[in-house]
Amino acid sequence: MEAASNTFENVKATILSAHESTTSGEKVNFYNSWAENYDQDVAVLEYRAPSLAANSISSHFSGDREAAVVLDVACGTGLVAKQMKKHGFRHFVGIDGSEAMLTLARESGLYQDLKQSMLGQGPLPVQKGLFDVVVIVGALSAGQVPVGVVRELCMATKPGGHVCMTTRNNQENVEYKAALERELKQMEDEGLWTCLEVTEVEDWERAVSEQENGYISGAVYLYRKLQL
Repeated sequence: MEAASNTFENVKATILSAHESTTSGEKVNFYNSWAENYDQDVAVLEYRAPSLAANSISSHFSGDREAAVVLDVACGTGLVAKQMKKHGFRHFVGIDGSEAMLTLARESGLYQDLKQSMLGQGPLPVQKGLFDVVVIVGALSAGQVPVGVVRELCMATKPGGHVCMTTRNNQENVEYKAALERELKQMEDEGLWTCLEVTEVEDWERAVSEQENGYISGAVYLYRKLQL
């Protein structure tokens, strides 16, 4: 790969081109085409969400990390599992809509199982109540997956298990973030889970929108599923 291929301006152009993808098929095609350069490109963006999510989970998880089963939703190439492995977690199951991303995740050797599935188009292809930790990083944003997916995450988690979610706080995502937080609160009011931590982060990643400069902010949400 030529060094110039993942300069910030080129990465910015790649991400802005994704906004032209409106159907689920177009989105999958975009991520399939981006997979090969994905890790290098998000490094250029100084994308911190995977490490921030892993840190949040690690700070609250008191069980046996080597025995814990982690469901990594929208796993991409495996950046979140790579960070969680640093904290002692070893058993990962991944779900993603892009087969090209899953191929790279498989090559990482981090996952015991990987499943191709489009989020928001039906239930997650996993057993309910099985996972000690369920994590979704990056996908909860406008134009990606519907807010209602968080109920699927909760259902996949075992009672007492942890659910970690992230979202961006840039201008294009303000309405989505508000809707997400309403749903999280509604689920708490329903007695499904309790909030352990919400971390607002200023320097989430470099801004790519023409309306924003510097860095955009983001948030990490950590919940514990209640014993029903």
